[in-house]
Amino acid sequence: MSAKTKIWVFHMKELIYTGIFVALGILFLLLMVFMFSSDKAPAAATDLPSKYTAGIYTASMTLGGNPVEIAVTVDKDYISSIHFRQLDETVSAMYPLMEPALESLSEQIIKAQSLDNLTYSEDSQYTSLMLMGAIRTALDKAQGSD
Repeated sequence: MSAKTKIWVFHMKELIYTGIFVALGILFLLLMVFMFSSDKAPAAATDLPSKYTAGIYTASMTLGGNPVEIAVTVDKDYISSIHFRQLDETVSAMYPLMEPALESLSEQIIKAQSLDNLTYSEDSQYTSLMLMGAIRTALDKAQGSD
């Protein structure tokens, strides 16, 4: 044997890992080139029309001769919160389903960012429908104001 003979030993596991990492690296570089070399500039966020005018919008309704106001807080593109504004104790005592119904509706609307496909409990179906009318009125104000 010659003194210059060299024996290289490759472990198949190391070759597979190296091949996978090289392929992922190439894929990552191609993805980066594709993302940042686009000829079209994306539209700026200010160019897109906003869905709402940011603010707090209210809608009123009368229950048993007492006024009830619902406040809907919106940002440019989403509904932030829905709550009663200055709910009288007599109204909350006379209509105990009002607050739980509004909490349920508020959670669903904020999660879905839509008034479509909401579910009502059997106990407060009519209360929920009445509250939905007020919420819809407040959101119409938020969409219509410029």
